[in-house]
Amino acid sequence: MLAALAIAFTFMGMASEAEIRPEIVELKEFSVAGIEARTSNAKEMIGGGAIPKQWDRFFKEGILQKIPHKVEPYIFVVYTDYAGDRNGEYTYLIGAKVSDGSAAPPGMVVKKVPKGRYAFVTSAKGSVQKIVSEAWQRIWRLDDTSQLGGARAYRADFEVYDQRSRDPQSSQVDIYVGIK
Repeated sequence: MLAALAIAFTFMGMASEAEIRPEIVELKEFSVAGIEARTSNAKEMIGGGAIPKQWDRFFKEGILQKIPHKVEPYIFVVYTDYAGDRNGEYTYLIGAKVSDGSAAPPGMVVKKVPKGRYAFVTSAKGSVQKIVSEAWQRIWRLDDTSQLGGARAYRADFEVYDQRSRDPQSSQVDIYVGIK
């Protein structure tokens, strides 16, 4: 079972972080329906944070199957409603991409991921629990050294868990980090 996000950069051989260059893509606005929680990176790093609890609830309650009007069969995780930068609180939403104008099912919400520029990366394969914090630390270092492709917008970031992430011990996901 997935217990948390799974993101990390793909390395070719012994590539250094300086050689990692995310691809910059322009995306249209879309909607995601699912369950949300408010958290922060500080809360998640000390244990007992909201993210593992959300994943547990997502699978135990069969949330994906309860979302109508899905436009893709994949799991989407959205970070939004940032209280500032990576040190502040944000909303963590786990669900599915839905058609525009879809209403939220009972006990769920619908959030829009804004159109704009995103730094796109594909994670390495690995255990979900291991690669999550490592990947975000790499993203933060790239952002700190201006290698992300632009300053982070802190409007929305998201991950796509497709067929490559069915095995929690050997998952791979696509990550989109909103940039200005």
